[in-house]
Amino acid sequence: MPFTLPNLPYANNALEPSIDEMTMDIHRSRHHNAYVTNLNNAVTGDPALEGKTLEQLLANNLAIVPDAKKAAVRNNGGGHFNHSLFWLTMAPAGNGGGGEPTGKLGEAISASFGSFDNFKTQFKAAAIGRFGSGWAWLVKKADGSLEITSTPNQDTPLMDGKTAVLGLDVWEHAYYLKYQNVRPGYVDAWWNVVNWSNADAAYNGTLTLTF
Repeated sequence: MPFTLPNLPYANNALEPSIDEMTMDIHRSRHHNAYVTNLNNAVTGDPALEGKTLEQLLANNLAIVPDAKKAAVRNNGGGHFNHSLFWLTMAPAGNGGGGEPTGKLGEAISASFGSFDNFKTQFKAAAIGRFGSGWAWLVKKADGSLEITSTPNQDTPLMDGKTAVLGLDVWEHAYYLKYQNVRPGYVDAWWNVVNWSNADAAYNGTLTLTF
C-alpha cells in the first residue's frame, strides 16, 4: 500500500498568527506531498522495500535500504515522518495549543532540564543554532530520559533508535514567508501552538501517526 499525505487536524489558517495560512498550505500540499510522492517512487517495485513500514525503512540508519536508494529514502522517508509528527504536535493557540506540558512529559522535562523555562531556552538554542536546513528535537532515549538534539535536512531521530517527542522544522520554507530571516521570532511564536497533549502521547508511545 503506498504512503499517503495525512490530513491536517485543523484548517490551514488555524495556527495564525503564529504560522500563516499560506505557509501551512504550501508546506503541506507541496513540500510534504513531494516527500510522499518521491518516497513512493523510490520503494515501489522493489521487493525488498515495497510493503515495509516507514519505521522499518528508517530503522538503524536505513539498514535494510540498498545503498543506491539510501539518499532517496533518507530524505523523503525522513521528511514524511518528520512532517507527519510536526502537524500533530501543533494546535490552535488556546484550543489545544500553547501553555505548558503536563503529565509524564511535564515531569520528565522538569527532571531532565530543571524547569520548563530552561527547556525552552535550550530547545530554542538548538533550533536557531542549526546551520542551514534541519530540525530541532526533543527526544526520548532508550532509557526513558530526554535530550534535545538537532538534525540536518530531513534526518530523523528514528534513524538512531530514539523516540521523537517534539520536532520543530527550521527549514526556511517553514517560516520565511512570515518571518523572513528572523528564525528566533518563528521559534518564539511556535510555542503558542505546541500541542502538549499530543507531545505527551508521543512520549508515552500512544500517539498514532498516519503514513
